Amino acid sequence: MYGAPALPEGFAALPHANPDAPRGGRIVFGEVGSFDSLNPYILRGRAPWGVQSLTVETLLGRNHDEPFALYGVLAESVETDAERSFVAFTLREEARFSDGSPVTVADVLWSIEALGTLGQPRYHTVWSKIATMEQTGPRSLRITFTEPDREMPLLLGLRPILQKAQFDGRAFDRSSLEPLIGSGPYVVDRLEAGRYITFRKNPDWWGRDLPFYAGQHNFEEIRYDYFADAGVAFEAFTAGHLTTWREGNVARWGHAYDFPAVTSGEVVRSEIPHSRPSGIDGLVFNTRREIFADWRVREALIHAFNFEFINRTLNDGALPRIASPFSNSDLGMGDGPPDARVRALLEPFADTLTPDALEAHALPVSDGSEGNRRNIRRAMALLEDAGWRVDGGVLRDADGTPFEFELLLQQGAAETQSIANIYAEALRRLGITLRTVTVDSAQFTQRTLAYDFDMTRRALSLSLSPGNEQWLYWGSQGVDTPGTRNWAGVNAPAAEAMIQTLLTARDEAEFTAAVQALDRVIATGRYWIPLWFSDVARIAHHRSLHFPDHLPLYGDWMGFQPEVWWHED
Repeated sequence: MYGAPALPEGFAALPHANPDAPRGGRIVFGEVGSFDSLNPYILRGRAPWGVQSLTVETLLGRNHDEPFALYGVLAESVETDAERSFVAFTLREEARFSDGSPVTVADVLWSIEALGTLGQPRYHTVWSKIATMEQTGPRSLRITFTEPDREMPLLLGLRPILQKAQFDGRAFDRSSLEPLIGSGPYVVDRLEAGRYITFRKNPDWWGRDLPFYAGQHNFEEIRYDYFADAGVAFEAFTAGHLTTWREGNVARWGHAYDFPAVTSGEVVRSEIPHSRPSGIDGLVFNTRREIFADWRVREALIHAFNFEFINRTLNDGALPRIASPFSNSDLGMGDGPPDARVRALLEPFADTLTPDALEAHALPVSDGSEGNRRNIRRAMALLEDAGWRVDGGVLRDADGTPFEFELLLQQGAAETQSIANIYAEALRRLGITLRTVTVDSAQFTQRTLAYDFDMTRRALSLSLSPGNEQWLYWGSQGVDTPGTRNWAGVNAPAAEAMIQTLLTARDEAEFTAAVQALDRVIATGRYWIPLWFSDVARIAHHRSLHFPDHLPLYGDWMGFQPEVWWHED
C-alpha cells in the first residue's frame, strides 16, 4: 500500500512460520453454534470458518507480520500503475484445484463476478468499482477500475478463487452441503451438519513447495466440533475431547485451570501478545429503532452501564475497556482533543457531529460500587433533556410510551446474559425495562442480517490495514441494505468522507489521520456500549501442539492457529 514489502524477492518462508516444522498429527477445535452450509460466501446458510481458511486460496496472500503487504500465491506476478487505475495478474502454471484441474483465468473472472453480484454484501463494494475485466493471455488478466482507490489491487488479490465448472447449472447463491472445490491445502473429509466437520490434508496439493507456505498447514487432519453451549464445549476440552481452547474469560483463566490434565502437564497454557487494534466488543444500539435515534439517549444508557462493577464481577477487573474501535494502536484517536490534521478533516462536518467530537472525549467511569449513583444521575439528566420523564416509576416519552427494549442473545451466550442481568437492574432504577431474548445460532444470524433487533452483543475485529471493508461497517448504504456489518445503522457523512480519504491517501501520515478521524466519529457517535479487550490471547492446548517462537504482529489472529502450528510429541 505504501513503500515496499518487507520481504525480499526469493524469501524462503514467512517470518512467523517455522519451515522446519514436522508434518502430520491432528488438532481438534470446539465451536459454539452450528452450521448448515459449506458455502461461506453467500447470505444463505451458516458455514464453518475452516472452509474458507483451509480449502480455498486467493491470488495473493498475507504476511501477518506486516500490514498492507501481500505476496503471490495463485498469482506469480502482479502489476499496477502509480494511480492504481488497474491491476493485472498472471497465474502460476502449476496452480491446481483439489480435483487436479488447473486454476484458469476463467475461474478468476467468474469468481470475482459471482462474489460481487451474488455473494455476501461485503464483496459488492469492490465489484461496483470495476469498470472492465478481460483475459490478456493464457494465464493473465487485467482489471480496470472506475475511480481512484489505492486498496483495490490488494482487495482483488484477496478474493477467493472458486472453480467455475462446479457451478455450471447450479445457482452460486444456493446454500448447500456440497464441499466447494478449492485449491487450498485441505479438503472436506467427513461431516455431520451442525455437529462436526473434519478437513484432511490434500496429498496432491499444488502449493506444498511454495516458499510462501513453508512451515504452514502442517497438520494431517483438522477437526471442528460444534456445541450449543460454551460451558459444555469447555467441559469437552477438560475431558480431552478437544486439543486446543481459546479462553475468552480472564477470570476463568486465573481460577479454572486446575483440572488434572493441566496439573499433570498434559495441557499447557500459552499467552500470545498482539499489536492489533482493540476492535469492537460491546452492546450495539440499533439506531434504526426510534428509541435509540437520539445520541443523548445512547449516552444515558452508556452512563447507566456500570463497567467497573461488571468488569470486576466477571473478569476480576483485569481487562481494560475499549475506548474506540482502533484503540490499542497508532490508528486510534487517543486521549484529548484531535490534533491539527485530524481536526482539519472533521471541521467541515462539525454541525453533523456530537458536541465533543472536536474536543476531548472519554467514556464515563463509575466509583466501582453497585449503585453507580453519580452516573445514574447523569443518565437521568440526559434522558430528561431528550424528552423522557418518570411517571409512576416508569420512564415514558411525551406520548406516554414506556421505555422498553430487547437485548437479542445467541444461545449459549452465558457471559452476555450475566452482563445483561446486572445491566437490567441498573436500568430499572431509571424506569427502563430491558428484556433478553435468546435464539439459536441460525435465528441469530437471520435476525442480525436483517437488523431485526433493538440491541445485541457485537464483536468486530479490526486490522492495522483498514480499507474498503469500512464501508460495510459504517457506510450509509448499510442502513437499509440487509447483510452488511453496519449493525448499528451508522449514517454519518463524516464517517463516509473519512473512509474515502483513507482509501485515496498517498502517504502513511495522511492515511493515519483519516483513520484516527473515522475512529473519533464512531466513538463519539455512541453507537455501542464498549466492553473490554485483551492485548494477549490465552490458549490452552495439548502439550503436543507447538507454535513458532517468532510471533506475528497480529498475534493469535487469522493465519496463526492452525496455519503455523504443528504436532510433535
